[in-house]
Amino acid sequence: MSMDAQSVSEKLRSSGLLRTQGLIGGKWLDSYDNKTIKVNNPATGEIIADVACMGTKETNDAIASSYEAFTSWSRLTAGERSKVLRRWYDLLIAHKEELGQLITLEQGKPLKEAIGEVAYGASFIEYYAEEAKRVYGDIIPPNLSDRRLLVLKQPVGVVGAITPWNFPLAMITRKVGPALASGCTVVVKPSELTPLTALAAAELALQAGVPPGALNVVMGNAPEIGDALLTSPQVRKITFTGSTAVGKKLMAAAAPTVKKVSLELGGNAPSIVFDDADLDVAVKGTLAAKFRNSGQTCVCANRVLVQDGIYDKFAEAFSEAVQKLEVGDGFRDGTTQGPLINDAAVQKVETFVQDAVSKGAKIIIGGKRHSLGMTFYEPTVIRDVSDNMIMSKEEIFGPVAPLIRFKTEEDAIRIANDTIAGLAAYIFTNSVQRSWRVFEALEYGLVGVNEGLISTEVAPFGGVKQSGLGREGSKYGMDEYLEIKYVCLGDMNRH
Repeated sequence: MSMDAQSVSEKLRSSGLLRTQGLIGGKWLDSYDNKTIKVNNPATGEIIADVACMGTKETNDAIASSYEAFTSWSRLTAGERSKVLRRWYDLLIAHKEELGQLITLEQGKPLKEAIGEVAYGASFIEYYAEEAKRVYGDIIPPNLSDRRLLVLKQPVGVVGAITPWNFPLAMITRKVGPALASGCTVVVKPSELTPLTALAAAELALQAGVPPGALNVVMGNAPEIGDALLTSPQVRKITFTGSTAVGKKLMAAAAPTVKKVSLELGGNAPSIVFDDADLDVAVKGTLAAKFRNSGQTCVCANRVLVQDGIYDKFAEAFSEAVQKLEVGDGFRDGTTQGPLINDAAVQKVETFVQDAVSKGAKIIIGGKRHSLGMTFYEPTVIRDVSDNMIMSKEEIFGPVAPLIRFKTEEDAIRIANDTIAGLAAYIFTNSVQRSWRVFEALEYGLVGVNEGLISTEVAPFGGVKQSGLGREGSKYGMDEYLEIKYVCLGDMNRH
C-alpha cells in the first residue's frame, strides 16, 4: 500500500473508525459464514480492508433488531431524540478529517472535497436534530358539535435505506437523519464498494447514544440484502438512491407488502447557457455542476446546451478552465479530479465518447484514459454533440462535458425536457424574465439559476418523471418518514 494510504489506514484503525464488521443490534459482527469482500482504493487498486460479506440471515436479524428497538425509540420525546442526533452531529464534525480521509481512501474524491462531503452530510443530522421538535399535527374544526377531530403524525416504522458509493456519508445521513428524528429505526445497506464510511458513521452514532437496534448496517450480497428488506412485512419503508433501472425493480418488489417508497434516481441534467449570460459565471457554474466528484453525481450537468451567439466563445473559455483541472490521487495537494470508481465506469465513458465521435462530435480536450493509469480519465470537452448520440440520452457519470448548440429559448426548453429524467437543471442568463420563464417550463425537481452547486440540507432534493419519488432534505424530507393518523373523538358534550 502506498505510504499516504497506509499511514491514513493505520491512523484510522487506531482511532477505532476503520470498522470491518456489520452492526446488528448494537453489536459489531462478522458475517455468519465468515465470508468477506475486499474494499479497494480506486486511485491505486490497493486493498484497504476485508469487510464482512452479509446476506439474508444477517439482514433478517438486523430487521428484527430494528423492529424491537422501534417501540422504545419512537416513544422517546422529540426533544430526547433531538439531543442524541445533536451529539452525533458534534462527533461527525469532530472527526471530519478522519471521515474525509476514509472517503478519499475508498471512493477516490480529492481530500478537500471529501471533507466538504462530511460537513454536508453532518448538516443533515444537525438539521433534523432541530426538525425533530417540529412534527406538528392539526385540530380540524368538527362537522358536528359533539366531536373533536385531530390529526397526528407518527413514525412509519422500520426503514430500509439503500445507499450508493458516490457520496458514502451524505447519502446515508440524508436518509437516517430524518428517519431517526421522526422516531423510525433503520437498516442501512451501503454500497459494497464504499462500506467503510458508513461503518465509521455508525460507530459515532453509537458513541452519541443511538440505542442498540435503532441503527443497523449490513453490507455484502446486495441482491440478498435487498430481497430481505423488500419482502419483510416488518420493514414499512424503503428509501433508495441509485440508478433508475434498480429503482424500478425496488418499486415493483415493494408492491406485495405495500411499503412506502422514496427513490432518488438517475438524471440527465441540462446546463443551459443563453447568449445574455455572464460568460465567467456560466463557465464557473457549469464547471462546478459538471466536474464535481469527477462527474460522478446524479445532478451533474450531463448536457451543456449553449446558444448560437455565445457557443464558440463559451467552448473556448470552458475548455481553458477544464484544462486547468488537476487529476491525481485524492491525497495529493492540488488534486481537483480523482479517479472513477472502477474500470467498468471508465469503459462506459469510453463507449459514450467513441459513439459521439463516430457520429460527428469533435473532442476539444481530453477524450481518453489519463496517463496516470488505473481508473483515471482525462477531463473532456466534446463539441457538436447531437441528440442521436448516447451521451445526450443517458447519464455519462464521468468527467465528460458534451456541448450542444441551440438557437432559441423554445429550442433549449424542448431539448432539455426531451428525456425520461427530471432531477436537476441549470440556467445561465442575465435576464430575470427569461430565468422565470425557463425554470417554470423545465420539467425538473431542482433548478439552479446562475449557480452550479445547489444542494443544501435546508432545501428539498428530488426529481420528477423517472428521476424518482419523494424529497430528501428540508422540512419536506421529514414527511417521507411519517404517517398521518386522523382521530375522531365522539360524544364530547356529555357531562
